[in-house]
Formats: sequence, C-alpha cells, structure tokens
Amino acid sequence: MKLVDTNILMYAAGEEHANKAASVALLERIARGQDDATIDAEVLQEVLHRYRAIGRWAEGKRVYDMARVIFPVVLPITVKVMDRARLVMDRRMGMMARDALHAAVVLTEKLDGIYSYDTDLDGIPGVERLVPGA
Repeated sequence: MKLVDTNILMYAAGEEHANKAASVALLERIARGQDDATIDAEVLQEVLHRYRAIGRWAEGKRVYDMARVIFPVVLPITVKVMDRARLVMDRRMGMMARDALHAAVVLTEKLDGIYSYDTDLDGIPGVERLVPGA
C-alpha cells in the first residue's frame, strides 16, 4: 500500500501542467484497483484549506468529493503519527509539518512509499517517494 500526497489530487484537478496527465493516470489506476494506494486525513484537510484559501471553494468541494470516492478508506492522523512527525521534524529542520505528517504516516503504517512531487520527502529513511509517470 502506498500513500498519495495532496499535490497529486490538485495537479489532476487543476489546469494544464506538466504533472497533470501522470496524476490523472495514477488516480485512474487506483480507482480501477490496479494500484494499491490510499490517502491520510491530512490530505483531505489540505484540500479543504487550500481551496478555501484561494477562494475556489466549489472546486475544492469537487476535489474533496472525488478523493472520497477514489479513497473510501482514509488513514487517520493519530497521536502516534503526530509523535513520529515531531521526530521527523527534529531530524529535518526545514521540513514543514504537513510533509512530516505524511512521512510519519508512511513510517507508522509501514507503507511502501508515497506518490508525491514534493522533493522535501526525499532522503527520509524508510520513506520512498514515488513520482507518477517516472
């Protein structure tokens, strides 16, 4: 099982971009059951936060609803995950909390990696970043 980062959903739903086609293709494979992947609750929070912040709430609701259809099971952000994220942040002083949370989910749940375009996830022991289409 792999984790899917928020940026995959946003590229898939967004305007034309170099990452759009690969993101759409990945989500289609997951929806068809051809790739074993899920999201965590932080992904959903990021979708809500970002689209509200940029004043595109109608689009945000569509992205959120799409995510809930493709990913009916969402991994929780538990205190165990939060504690692990804090340790990740101790070791990576420049890492933002949302990235540390995703890394902590991968580590805590013993996942096979995370689909993401975010290079901040590179080099974390036990976390393999998978780039769609690469």
